[in-house]
Amino acid sequence: MSLNERPQSFPPDPKAPTVSEPALEAGRASESPEFAESIDALIRSVGGDPATFDGRLVHDLVRTSLKLLPDGRDTGELKLITNAVKELRYAYRVFGRYKDPHKVTIFGSARTPENHPDYTACVDFSRLMAQAGWMAITGAGGGIMQAGHVGPGRAASFGVAIRLPFEQSTNPVIRDDEKLINFRYFFTRKLMFLSQAEAVVLFPGGFGTMDEAFETLTLVQTGKATPIPIVCVEGAGGDFWKNFDAWIRKDLIARGWVSPEDPSIYYLAKDPVDAANHIIRFYRNYHSSRYVRDDFVIRLRNPIRESDVKILERDFASLIKEGGMRLSGPLEGENDHLLRPRLVFRHNRNKFAVLRQLIDRINDLEPATGA
Repeated sequence: MSLNERPQSFPPDPKAPTVSEPALEAGRASESPEFAESIDALIRSVGGDPATFDGRLVHDLVRTSLKLLPDGRDTGELKLITNAVKELRYAYRVFGRYKDPHKVTIFGSARTPENHPDYTACVDFSRLMAQAGWMAITGAGGGIMQAGHVGPGRAASFGVAIRLPFEQSTNPVIRDDEKLINFRYFFTRKLMFLSQAEAVVLFPGGFGTMDEAFETLTLVQTGKATPIPIVCVEGAGGDFWKNFDAWIRKDLIARGWVSPEDPSIYYLAKDPVDAANHIIRFYRNYHSSRYVRDDFVIRLRNPIRESDVKILERDFASLIKEGGMRLSGPLEGENDHLLRPRLVFRHNRNKFAVLRQLIDRINDLEPATGA
């Protein structure tokens, strides 16, 4: 659905018909125990268990979908919701076949020519990441997107394409591959770019690249995405990201629009080798993180010393809502990576750029003796 397909009566037309009484009754019926049981029966018919947490989530998804009809949603809205869910379900299924390898998302201009230093740098970077066991995700088009596939090759590449009336054709590396996914909507596509990647790398580009760059930065800055390395890199002799960083500091930090520590969220790499090394180092001791109720849990690859925990607690007190930092095993409610040691503290859910600095410090630490 395009913007032009949206209903244009705003504010609402006072003469527009109200929801009918039969529709209201149908909406109320969707809350009945009999209605709930019919959904549970559907879930059981495909091998699911409605008593599990996953089963309850699917139950809610089905119930919400059915409510759209008595709600009176128009055809354009129904098409958008339906296509978005179908796109996401298919994309998750494709990525689900390749769960184990780390993945790096590469953003950059579709217009970068093959003889440009940025193109060469992207080929070099993506090849280095493939040699380290990573897979590359790009938008599947030309320019930097193609370079991001040339480096690792078809077997280690994902294509997350968008249907556009101009400028976008699938590059020959990923064309017709099972890991090529075509999207109708930018928002579903961007969700896959970020939800499936353990790192994001930015090459110079235009409006699309800047949109992707700032959405990534915003999600990490606000804690809506888990901490990941965000690396800015370009070809030899370029000053694109140097100028970008200067603008952030001069026109955003100086005006108070972002915090002084926010540039910690991204890293200006010297060259492709530096970019690859920065990403790999991010996972030297840090493994992953999540919230368990009010506790922020950092899973570690190696245990760290109690004395180092005390130093981290002191130096990063601005992150702690109450109490201190402690080493721990898995918390109640965690069901993955159970053998990993943990660093746990009550996070104030603020200052996510400082949280990134904490992860950098953790990666500088040597493992505890005997680990």
